Amino acid sequence: MGLIGQLLGVLFGSGRNVVTETAEVFRVNAEAQAQRGAEAQAAALAQMAGEFRIRRRGWFDRLMDALNRVPRPAMALGTLGMFVAAMVDPVWFAARMAGIALVPEPLWWLLAAIVSFYFGARHQAKGQDFQRDLAVTMAAVPQVVQTVKDVEALRNATPDADAPVETATFEVPSDNPALADWRLTAS
Repeated sequence: MGLIGQLLGVLFGSGRNVVTETAEVFRVNAEAQAQRGAEAQAAALAQMAGEFRIRRRGWFDRLMDALNRVPRPAMALGTLGMFVAAMVDPVWFAARMAGIALVPEPLWWLLAAIVSFYFGARHQAKGQDFQRDLAVTMAAVPQVVQTVKDVEALRNATPDADAPVETATFEVPSDNPALADWRLTAS
């Protein structure tokens, strides 16, 4: 072995790459860093999917969800109904409002707390449902990306059968002696 072969054997021999190992002291290996990042993201998605696993819901859960949908529309429609009642029968409406004026203040505070907790709990439940749906969507991203790549690959894979085929023609200089000799031996 020559001097250059021995030098290359020292640098790259026995399955090692001294140049790469030395460079990695000063700069992060981009491929290894990308691999670690992909593994961390996959682990985070797996954890999130585990936390928000969709469970089968029974009839009682469905009934409670249906009842939870009633208060907001009832309050909105009730408020609109009060405006209609005030216009249709002002005396009847004034009697009802006089009765509401007799409700003690602590009862109003209790009603405010109940409504606040109801809407706060509903907001929390809807937020968790959103997070669960987001985890399912994020878990499907790699499959969608692969499908898009496969479809994009099909774009140029099959040429149009009706398109004319063009052949490349070019002028070969005849004053090249090597080319002239090759032509003689090839034919």
